[in-house]
Amino acid sequence: MPRKPVTLIPVEAPVQQSAFDLVEVLITALMNAGYMLQDGDVLAVSSKYVAISEGRIVNLEDIGITPEGAALAERYQMNPIIAQLVLQEADHIFGGIPGFLLTFKDGILSPNAGIDRSNIPGGSAVLFSSDPYASAAKLREAVQKRLSVEIGLILTDSWLIPGRLGTSGIALATAGFAPVQDERGKLDLFGNPLVVTRRGIADTICAAAELVMGERDEATPFVIVRDTGITLTDTPITTADVAIEWPMDIYVQSLTEGLLSARPPDA
Repeated sequence: MPRKPVTLIPVEAPVQQSAFDLVEVLITALMNAGYMLQDGDVLAVSSKYVAISEGRIVNLEDIGITPEGAALAERYQMNPIIAQLVLQEADHIFGGIPGFLLTFKDGILSPNAGIDRSNIPGGSAVLFSSDPYASAAKLREAVQKRLSVEIGLILTDSWLIPGRLGTSGIALATAGFAPVQDERGKLDLFGNPLVVTRRGIADTICAAAELVMGERDEATPFVIVRDTGITLTDTPITTADVAIEWPMDIYVQSLTEGLLSARPPDA
């Protein structure tokens, strides 16, 4: 039987500038749009919208600058306040270019630790949720209870793909289904066994949702993604289910230690 085509249903909601009841806003937005969640749907939710609902907004004037933050700002020609915030928020800082630092944060490579100053009043910035996977699981549980459905849920973000212009969608956190599908050992079209292939299902769904979610003034923090073919599970999902160890990451390893390890001993 042919598989049903995937459907993307954007759901608009009011712009928010301070903490709010995310579940109530979602339910009202669904009612206003005339849509209902169905069993098996994946609900893609803007991670920034979730962070705002949790009050993860900082007033930049309240940030004190340490010597370490000032040194980062000087080295990478950054606003010292942003450099300090990155220093506080990032799990690891690799380096940077003028104005930006490449960081590791909550399992993904992210410029400036995901700190976002767009679509928020001037003088403020939005941080990631303090625990994105816990936020995703909590939101999924609340939505399922209120609407009597079984769904998957993704907190969406956008990121820069190495070597390419433009942003694409990436799943900051997932709940309700396995974010990675292991294809190793299965056969390709010619009967060859796949050796390393693991499909980033959550990231792929997220990228599709970003098509209708937008990056500017669309005010569309929710997208219903229908007929993805995912298998729902209540098994807790964590960063360990998606993040790759740095020695196995071709980008991190190649751009940090790769050139050094390839040099002759006397170079």
